[in-house]
Order: sequence, then structure tokens, then C-alpha cells
Amino acid sequence: MRCWPEILRLGANVGIGVPIFPGVSVGIGSGTGGIGVGVNAGSGPLGVGVGVNGAGQVSGHAGVGVSTPGPVRVGAGVGVGKVLYAPQKPSHTQPQPAQADEKK
Repeated sequence: MRCWPEILRLGANVGIGVPIFPGVSVGIGSGTGGIGVGVNAGSGPLGVGVGVNGAGQVSGHAGVGVSTPGPVRVGAGVGVGKVLYAPQKPSHTQPQPAQADEKK
């Protein structure tokens, strides 16, 4: 069973999105997870997106929110996200050579 601190993680993000066609935008932002870029799609208050951060982690997100009308918007929302790909970090430990059997 999962505990709430593992499931619920709060974060904040500030970014800018540029529409590439109706309902889809590309964006860049910075927040509690670092700097990231992504592609977002939405209709009304619902949205989904995929992004990559500075560490190379790819994540997917879905949420619901509200914003002010107009060409420049300010909004707030809630959603869920999941890391879809995380690059392997190299190990800083050197493998130890196998010990030869000294008894003969």
C-alpha cells in the first residue's frame, strides 16, 4: 500500500507556451523540478503534456485548470505526472577484480 507522501508531491512551475496550432503548444518553464521544455495539448480546462528536464528525464502530465482570458494568460491547476524515462547515472564505484584462489 502506498502512503500519501509517496503519491502526493506538490510543485510549482512558471513558463511560457507558444501555440503551434489550435489546442497544441510548445513551451519552456522553470519550477521545482528544474528547467524543462515540452509539448502540451488541451481542450477547455483539460490538458496533457510531455516534457523533458535538464537532467534528461522525460515525463508525462495530465491536469485540469483555469486561466484568465486573453492573449497573455495567468492560470492555476492541479494534475498528475509520471517519469516515463530517466537516464542511467554512471556508477562512481570501480568494480573490484576477482580474487584468485591462492591455495594450490
